[in-house]
Amino acid sequence: MPGGRKSVRERIAAQIARSRGDIFLTREFRRLGCERHVHRALHQLVEEGRLIRLGYGVYGRAEISHLTGQPMLAAPGGFIDAARQALDKLGVAWEPTEFQRAYNEGRSTQVPVNAVVRVVKSRITRKIQHQGNELVMERG
Repeated sequence: MPGGRKSVRERIAAQIARSRGDIFLTREFRRLGCERHVHRALHQLVEEGRLIRLGYGVYGRAEISHLTGQPMLAAPGGFIDAARQALDKLGVAWEPTEFQRAYNEGRSTQVPVNAVVRVVKSRITRKIQHQGNELVMERG
């Protein structure tokens, strides 16, 4: 770049690299460029395998799987952890379902396999999904 000026994609990539979190919202990058440039840069980062799109305006940090060579979510708890972080960032109040609480408290030996949360006092309508997994939001 002439004069050392970085592109919007480079500035977004640098901000992601500095961040401790694994989930990013489009609005976090507004100050780095106009909306069209930010969307284009995020799309490029998805194409490069550095981000994974989880839903409208929601992206997860990606890392390359040693087994498949494909991008996978970097969140330590996988999709459910990434989805919960996304809800937190979106300001959606949620809590574990009764099945998850029973398992966590040792009252059940059935391991919850579906990504389900109980949404409290919220009107979220967006979908959070990745590779055929979709976060199910029970209304409470």
